[in-house]
Amino acid sequence: MQPVTNLFSYPRYWAECYGTAPFLPMSRAEMDKLGWDSCDIVLVTGDAYVDHPSFGMAVIGRMLESQGFRVGIIAQPDWSSKDDFMRLGKPNLFYGVTAGNMDSMINRYTADKKLRHDDAYTPGDVGGKRPDRATLVYTQRCKEAYKEVPVVIGGIEASLRRIAHYDYWSETIRRSILIDAKADILIYGNAERPLVEVAHRIAGGETIDTMQDIRGTAVIRKEPLPGWRGVDSSKLDQIGRIDPIPNPYMEGAPCSDDEGTAPVEQEAKPILVQPPKQKPWEKTYVKLPAFERVKEDKVLYAHASRILHHETNPGCARALSQAHGDRIIWVNPPAFPLETDEMDGVFGLPYQRVPHPAYGKEKIPAYDMIKTSVNIMRGCFGGCSFCSITEHEGRIIQSRSEESILKEIEEIRDKVPGFTGVISDLGGPTANMYKLRCKSPKAEQTCRRASCVWPTICPHMDTDHSPTINLYRKARDLKGIKKILIASGVRYDIAVEDPRYIKELAKYHVGGYLKIAPEHTEEGPLSKMMKPGMGSYYSFKELFDKYSKEAGKQQYLIPYFISAHPGTTDEDMVNMALWIKSNRFKLDQVQNFYPSPLANATTMYYTEKNPLGKVSRQGGDVFVVKGERRRRLHKALLRYHDPAGWPMIREALLEMGKGHLIGNGPDCLVPPEGRGEAKAERSRNKGLKPALTRHSAITHQRSNGAGNKATGGKPVGSQLNKGASNGKPAAQGTSQGKPAGKPAHKGKTPTRAGSAKPAAQGGKPAAKGNGAKRPAR
Repeated sequence: MQPVTNLFSYPRYWAECYGTAPFLPMSRAEMDKLGWDSCDIVLVTGDAYVDHPSFGMAVIGRMLESQGFRVGIIAQPDWSSKDDFMRLGKPNLFYGVTAGNMDSMINRYTADKKLRHDDAYTPGDVGGKRPDRATLVYTQRCKEAYKEVPVVIGGIEASLRRIAHYDYWSETIRRSILIDAKADILIYGNAERPLVEVAHRIAGGETIDTMQDIRGTAVIRKEPLPGWRGVDSSKLDQIGRIDPIPNPYMEGAPCSDDEGTAPVEQEAKPILVQPPKQKPWEKTYVKLPAFERVKEDKVLYAHASRILHHETNPGCARALSQAHGDRIIWVNPPAFPLETDEMDGVFGLPYQRVPHPAYGKEKIPAYDMIKTSVNIMRGCFGGCSFCSITEHEGRIIQSRSEESILKEIEEIRDKVPGFTGVISDLGGPTANMYKLRCKSPKAEQTCRRASCVWPTICPHMDTDHSPTINLYRKARDLKGIKKILIASGVRYDIAVEDPRYIKELAKYHVGGYLKIAPEHTEEGPLSKMMKPGMGSYYSFKELFDKYSKEAGKQQYLIPYFISAHPGTTDEDMVNMALWIKSNRFKLDQVQNFYPSPLANATTMYYTEKNPLGKVSRQGGDVFVVKGERRRRLHKALLRYHDPAGWPMIREALLEMGKGHLIGNGPDCLVPPEGRGEAKAERSRNKGLKPALTRHSAITHQRSNGAGNKATGGKPVGSQLNKGASNGKPAAQGTSQGKPAGKPAHKGKTPTRAGSAKPAAQGGKPAAKGNGAKRPAR
């Protein structure tokens, strides 16, 4: 899967004579100091500008600067008018627009669709500095400012909305963001390769109309590209069947079984040199069901989602075409992943590694969290159904060289103010996928598996952790480095394949607690999440405890769980709560499943069908938790120790016929109602009013508030089976636990079953909230 052109092999644009800017300018005054009369490209972002390789706009800006372009940044503009979008003048080439490192709706709203009042990507952690659906708003303002200037959209928000998609916040099927934004071209995934090509071609005088086939882009067309062969998606996925890919190990006809036959002399003939045979996916596009059809038919929506997720491998992906009225969204195959030297080049650009001076001494929480961490790779081959990394960064791991990583550690040591000698993380979407790839290049090119590790680890997958172990050792030996911590989540089902890694990790790189993400304990939910069964967890824990003891350390695993995920029943949640209690965990941070656009789990949530298998009108149904009350119950079960949730848990247990779990015994989940508890509950609820959100009618909320007249003052648990469709479950979430003593790990494995934080455009995913990084999916 070699690209035609290396990222850094383009002839530089003439403006390279201006040199490298200390910071990409955010004002005309800065442009004047640099001697610029104009910007070639203006980037608009919903994040504060931090000149660091974990922030997408810094990566893209510095990448374009390295190509010779003059790049300005408009960070968190005032979107009430076009004026702020004209701050740097008219761009010579184009506007580049992104919502930021996070989807703006996830950034702005909680899993319960309530407005957040903080924003980790804003100075002072202040909320409200970006609009809802920021990509749409910013694009419209750019068009108002300079109508003739092309607008290129990208980032996680645009990537996950490139075709018709379910929108959790409005509970509707929305059109491709390219249609709604009226942008000229959309770049999905990590943007460097397609964006550099687009920039050079526009600089060369081309228009977007002549750039319709660039990998990693989507455009609006009247008809398919000339010379491309169309295949209806229903022909590829007839009741769950994906057409077979030619065996990569079959080079020709089967070998003859004739032995000992004398060769027959043949008359010499001229050799005919023919061009290589076209592969079946080349110059081929898949016709997805039209927007108007998936909007009305949930089965067709699930079918379209399944097809999209099978067309993510750059080696064999076909283009996608989806009609929106009399126009089509044309999605070209994904861009080829970056090679190691290209990754080194991207991360070796002249970042200042600090926020722009315009912010003064104001703190930017997202920066404080990652300022001493190093991103060593991109991508994830886990393919978890609730995670968007595959749709954005891809399944193929793109790793940096040891030299590049060690150089960045030295730069942190020398440049970052207040550095204490501790590197907070060497990781990425996961901690332990560095340089792990398919051992067969041919199989890697033609594979359409959604995951390389589920339901079992593919025999072609390399699980040798030697490159990671060697990197850790060299990093520890650097002068001035006291400690290397691993904060990215460890994919434990891969780690147990190489116990040497677990030993290295436990002995040198854990600061008392290590985060991992089982996500659930029960087979039903785990099979829908594409996560491994608990057997892998127990194997990892046994090795981790063993090596921690050998190192003379008392260290603990901190598991993360998701509640209300599609496929999760009340029974599953009770079983998980019992497991959590038996292992003496108390979960402090709990969220429910958050349906992000295009994720497989979101398709399950909306359609109640399973796109991981056959999609049909009969069968393949998925149980989905819908309704605020049941979602609150699932969340409360994860926090079984919190008295605030005991009334609804008791009600639910009695309804389920599990009253024996109410009591003070070791096998009970919650205690019986105590003296004064009911009075305390009434006191807590006295005077409370239902919270209002932009996405729920006021009358609806007033009729469903906790403890109000609409519920008769009854605990919400008693309302589980009433009005279940009134609310929507929340979010792909996490639950962070702290052990109340050393966790037990004896006993039988509860079940077996299968196994990101949103990724920044071109940069390292950064977590939202308290600064704790999300474990590997």
